[in-house]
Amino acid sequence: MKVFSADFVRSAFAADQFPRDGRPQVAFVGRSNVGKSSLMNRLLGRKGLARTSSTPGRTRAVNFFLVNDRFYFVDLPGYGYAKAGRDERQRWAELVESYMAHAPAGTGMVLLVDAKVGATPLDVQALQYLAAFEAALVVVATKVDKVPRGKRAKALTQVRTTLGLTESSPLLAASVKSGEGIAELWKWLSTRL
Repeated sequence: MKVFSADFVRSAFAADQFPRDGRPQVAFVGRSNVGKSSLMNRLLGRKGLARTSSTPGRTRAVNFFLVNDRFYFVDLPGYGYAKAGRDERQRWAELVESYMAHAPAGTGMVLLVDAKVGATPLDVQALQYLAAFEAALVVVATKVDKVPRGKRAKALTQVRTTLGLTESSPLLAASVKSGEGIAELWKWLSTRL
């Protein structure tokens, strides 16, 4: 898909701040520091549009980006950041739950899993949670460039097995650095938008 425009719209801290203009949305979900913002920047061809950091837990709001004046990319706060206080983690969880409860019908979900680390129990819980909303969902194994080529198939099998994905469930490997998997992810996204 050709990206003509991509603009930050707002950071929402409550449901009444979510856009309600009927445009389709694609939400990016994953553990803290899995590369949600970096992947969005790569997809949109805009360095620095979605703020990135090497420090986990930087995204603390639901961030909306309007793409081609047609649909939103939604950057959700990451889960599993242990250094955040219990109250702060609870607020993040409530914010994500509020987004899911108010997301427009047909919202696409991109669940990011670190290819080098593999799928974790928190990723399994996230997948089960997202599946309950019956949204269109794709799992993307990020940072695949950090996995040696000879071990990538095994890493992807681990992700598929741990998450309990069927062979027909979409699982893509992607690298923000090399661009691997970006075209395939856009193909999946295009069928949903």
